[in-house]
Amino acid sequence: SSGINAEWPLRPGDKGGINNLQTLADKKAQLLIVTSLMKHSPKATIIGEEDDIDYDTEEARSLITMDTCSEVMEHSCPDKLAGINEEDLVIWVDPLDGTKEYVEGRKQDVTVLIGIAAHGEAVAGVIYQPWYEVEGKETGRTLWGVVGLGAFGFKRVPVPEGRKIITTTRSHMQKSVQDAIDSCKPDKLIQIGGAGSKCILVIEGTADAYLFASPGTKKWDTCAGDAIIKSLGGKMTDVFGKDLLYHADVPYPNKTGVLATMRDFDFYLSKIPANIMDR
Repeated sequence: SSGINAEWPLRPGDKGGINNLQTLADKKAQLLIVTSLMKHSPKATIIGEEDDIDYDTEEARSLITMDTCSEVMEHSCPDKLAGINEEDLVIWVDPLDGTKEYVEGRKQDVTVLIGIAAHGEAVAGVIYQPWYEVEGKETGRTLWGVVGLGAFGFKRVPVPEGRKIITTTRSHMQKSVQDAIDSCKPDKLIQIGGAGSKCILVIEGTADAYLFASPGTKKWDTCAGDAIIKSLGGKMTDVFGKDLLYHADVPYPNKTGVLATMRDFDFYLSKIPANIMDR
């Protein structure tokens, strides 16, 4: 959270226009996160969204934190993951997911995402909401999960049986996205910014599906949420049911979209038109 400051200005023209903005906060937060991860896990591969950052500076070294969370450390690593070597880990970092929302003052939709993959599979994730509110007071909160262990930091209240609630993009509603949603005939549609925020809606039970039939998200957008949803028994794939892979050398875009659910996965998958990504 110390890498994020709402007063930091935009850098005009960065990253391709109004729907792909960058702020100083993006770079500061990534500098803090990645330098600290490099110190903790020097053999892991760490991939951040921002690609023009120098980590070998006095500023970077001054931001390193070696703190650990006692609430997390009291848990034992699941047996399935205990034998994984550090060099087999790929850590995907989105230092400020929902930059457009951050700039527009929609701070509740902003998250920090850290996803950990082993052998291409999302196995652990952290979603931090800096401006999460409790009774009108900004407290922030951290949701985290490990496959085989569970997920923590939130209260889950599932969508009532028989209702279909989908969450999707607020600002990239193109024909393929709308057609995929229409094919599912949801009772309600929730449009918000940021992949992390959409994942939270599924994790908490506010929505039972996150559907985005577009190549707009990247691996750093989905790895954390993918792992947390899996740790709860849910599923995240592309819109055709193919697992998202997180090896270090994979293309960053999720070219065939995202489908994430905690239930009724087969229903949603069956409703997606075969040619949806051509629209």
